[in-house]
Amino acid sequence: MGKATGFMEYTRQTIPERDPQERTKDWDQYALPMSDEEARKQGARCMDCGVPTCHTGMELNGVTTGCPVYHYIPDWNDMVYRGQWKEALDKEHEQNNFPEFTGFACPAPCEGACVLGINEPPVAIRSVEKSIIEKGFAEGWMEPKPPKQRTGKRVAVVGSGPAGLAAADQLNKAGHNVTVFERDDRLGGLLTYGIPEMKLPFSIVMRRVNLLEQEGIDFVTNTEVGKDVSVEQLKSDFDSTILCGGATVHRDVPAENTALKGIHYAMDFLHANTKSLLDSDLEDGNYISAKDKNVLVIGGGDTGTDCLATSVRHNCKSLVQFDIYDKKGDVRDMMANPWPQYPVIHRVEYGQKEAESVFGDDPRAYAVMTKKFVGDEHGHVKEAHTVNVSLRYDEEGNKIREEIPGTEKVWPVDLVLVAIGFKGPDQGLIEQLDVETRPNSTVRSEYGKFTTSVEGVFAAGDMRRGQSLIVWAINEGRGAARECDRFLMGHTQLP
Repeated sequence: MGKATGFMEYTRQTIPERDPQERTKDWDQYALPMSDEEARKQGARCMDCGVPTCHTGMELNGVTTGCPVYHYIPDWNDMVYRGQWKEALDKEHEQNNFPEFTGFACPAPCEGACVLGINEPPVAIRSVEKSIIEKGFAEGWMEPKPPKQRTGKRVAVVGSGPAGLAAADQLNKAGHNVTVFERDDRLGGLLTYGIPEMKLPFSIVMRRVNLLEQEGIDFVTNTEVGKDVSVEQLKSDFDSTILCGGATVHRDVPAENTALKGIHYAMDFLHANTKSLLDSDLEDGNYISAKDKNVLVIGGGDTGTDCLATSVRHNCKSLVQFDIYDKKGDVRDMMANPWPQYPVIHRVEYGQKEAESVFGDDPRAYAVMTKKFVGDEHGHVKEAHTVNVSLRYDEEGNKIREEIPGTEKVWPVDLVLVAIGFKGPDQGLIEQLDVETRPNSTVRSEYGKFTTSVEGVFAAGDMRRGQSLIVWAINEGRGAARECDRFLMGHTQLP
């Protein structure tokens, strides 16, 4: 530990952001680089914990705490403090194939498990992590390192999201010939089309993909396995397959008249916007525009926040975000939500900051349930009818939401964006491969083994575990690669 008193001398500082009003006028990154000196100070705040918990990912009461890829966080914090940036970069990559993806878009459960966070603001782990990888690329340290020899084994990876890319990277390191199939026209999966450009630029995704390509991985876009490439061809051309197709079947709002025009899934909205932005800077008009519309976002998570930020940039007329839960407190409840669980507290994310800067108020409405939508004479949505709800749990722990009489309200809306998550993966390829599934439709595959009911076929990421975090996807991609390597070679040296 380099600075024994660092946590007492320096206050927590995260990566700075551009002015909310200014950044809503463009699609550039909303975050700014952290200076080397500030990153050193933040690294210095890392304590010499007897038992650090930031780097050990687990689930407590169904919520992730600590880092699922077991990042050596105290080590690279100390290295940054000492100015050993290249060593920190190498240490970062020992456990995380893509620290830039987590640095840009992970909710940082590691910080929730930081020991300093028990009674002080936690170490700004994600900010230091991002600073390390960005410095690595800026200094030219991120050079391709192809394997010295090949095994002759061929592996197909279906899906180019974080799980697929992590699996491909690990298997390529082991010397296998890897082909990644992506059904979209661009690589990255939801990293590209699910996270807006101002939050995770496509150039950041492709910067890494280009490196992987130089290391020998083959990427095939506009190709849906099971349709453009048959299952028979997959089996004949490859020795093994890893399914990393994600969980892309949307959840529906349990309300009346959801088929009205103007009601869209959030991911359709974000996907079309990013594609049009990258294709033509929105000049082609092939996107769902929020311009001059009363926009309603249903869902209080990250995807809902991304919809806010996108709608503001479209110059929407008004903006509201429904959250089914009550507003959380600013400080964690140490009885119901003790350390090291992820702090369940009120947060103001970049999209809410931007909406407030434009419209004057935080756009969120809490404990709101949508009952029905009403359309105009053309079948286009014009109203959302809601009621406030209270939450209780029955004897078996099931959530029961009860309507509060007298809280009914009608909201004028022109565009509704549904951002309440995903039910599971598409079933087309799963059925063609005759892979067993769980009752929730995810692929039946034991964590740690990642094998499916079909020999030589593995599954990882959201397709196996259901909707989750980028960092879990990387964890599972690495794990599936390890077990695939063991299947192919009879042994493995992959971590």
